[in-house]
Amino acid sequence: QVQLVESGGGLVQPGGSLRLSCTASRTISGIQVMGWARQAPGKERELVASITGSSNFNYADAVKGRFTISRDKAWKTVYLQMNSLNAEDTAVYYCLVRNPWGDHWGQGTQVTVSS
Repeated sequence: QVQLVESGGGLVQPGGSLRLSCTASRTISGIQVMGWARQAPGKERELVASITGSSNFNYADAVKGRFTISRDKAWKTVYLQMNSLNAEDTAVYYCLVRNPWGDHWGQGTQVTVSS
């Protein structure tokens, strides 16, 4: 079973930036999507940024122009650069890797935007 380990969350002031990282414990075959989802209290989990296996990038409207997703060449690490953060970005952020055998999730990392 592959493990996805996230890091980089924390407390940041409005307007600040954070960079999240997620590294897989081993090489994952047949990757269809690498991405980041978030879940705020009382809300459903939503996918905010993703890269497809053919390197198409997709962003939720709420983060377009502020968040940037990237990956390493080995497809083992995915990053999320988050700029111009605001209180609505406060959530637990989860790393996602999808392949033909299912969705693999990280344990989540808390991002809190507050002054």
